[in-house]
Amino acid sequence: MKKHSRVYAAVDMDAIAENFRQMRENINRDTKMIAVIKTDGYGHGAIPIARMAEQYDYIWGYAVATAEEALEIKKAGLLKPVLILGYTFEEDYARLVRHQIRPVVFKLSTAGKLSEEACRQNKVLPIHLGLDTGMSRIGFPDTAESIDIIRKITQMPGIVIEGIFTHFARADESDKTNARKQLVRYLEFTGKLEEMGIHIPVRHCSNSAGILEMREANLDAVRAGITIYGIYPSEEVSRESLPLMPAMELKSHIVYIKELEEGVPVSYGGTFVTSRRTAVATIPVGYGDGYPRSLSNRGWVLIHGKKAPILGRVCMDQFMVDVTDIPEAGELDEVTLMGRDGEEFLSVDTLAKLSGRFPYEFVCDIGKRVPRVYYQDGRAVFDRI
Repeated sequence: MKKHSRVYAAVDMDAIAENFRQMRENINRDTKMIAVIKTDGYGHGAIPIARMAEQYDYIWGYAVATAEEALEIKKAGLLKPVLILGYTFEEDYARLVRHQIRPVVFKLSTAGKLSEEACRQNKVLPIHLGLDTGMSRIGFPDTAESIDIIRKITQMPGIVIEGIFTHFARADESDKTNARKQLVRYLEFTGKLEEMGIHIPVRHCSNSAGILEMREANLDAVRAGITIYGIYPSEEVSRESLPLMPAMELKSHIVYIKELEEGVPVSYGGTFVTSRRTAVATIPVGYGDGYPRSLSNRGWVLIHGKKAPILGRVCMDQFMVDVTDIPEAGELDEVTLMGRDGEEFLSVDTLAKLSGRFPYEFVCDIGKRVPRVYYQDGRAVFDRI
């Protein structure tokens, strides 16, 4: 396996397996789980995560955001269903039908066009209905008119309504009042469909925050997203009910160390000026890799289990840190940009706060230039460049 000295993201597959197990323990026995692997598995790698999930019988399938993401899953030979949570464009309908990729439908016209395409291919396409209960994003409004439209959709050839879902806007808050109101609206709407004889087998509303703290919203399936990767949806959710293991670390190496006298500016704009004789280490990573420029003069890395503050602005491909107080630091020594080094742990939550970002955003933005190395039982088993 190639050694990735410049930078790599280490993905712990054992941690991901444990997170799946913990979530499984926290939902009802008859509730399935949908693994949300959009944005390349929140930066961790959609295909490796899906291959792991494929072996679990409680995993209903996978959810992504776009047709392109769905097709990647299908091309990898995975057999469980794939659901697109976002809008799909008409030019993708033929491929959706051909590969049996489930789109979300929230307009009569979309259902009609999918029906025509499915009939043209002599196939039946399962679809999921999107219901807006408070996100004000895509989805049917929970109105009598929507019920009438759905009734018409049930009569269309070539498509079958397999699922119906909504998305909680505020389940990651400590006060679940708003999320519970959405759940009530969802259940009332689906109840009215049942009264009309429209039975939809896969009802799902819970996102990661719902899995943590809203067992009443389990229904037929739940959608596990950020929690797969060991990251909590927010600071407000309880961490006691479901212990998660962070699955990703970000590593690099020192490429150069120089001694600077007092009064020397560092990096673009000279926003940092040394106030003493300073040992400055250069790290070959930058915002071109998704490492945020907003960590300039604010963040730190770990070297030999000690904090090394970032000096000056983070560049596109490099940044500098202060190793004056880490005299053992040498060129080619390992640098932890995110994760554990000895007794110190630099979490994605800390990095997100320091950079004025959101933990989801931080891991999703780690770029394609950063190889992913996958570990199992403490050893690297494969990498993806």
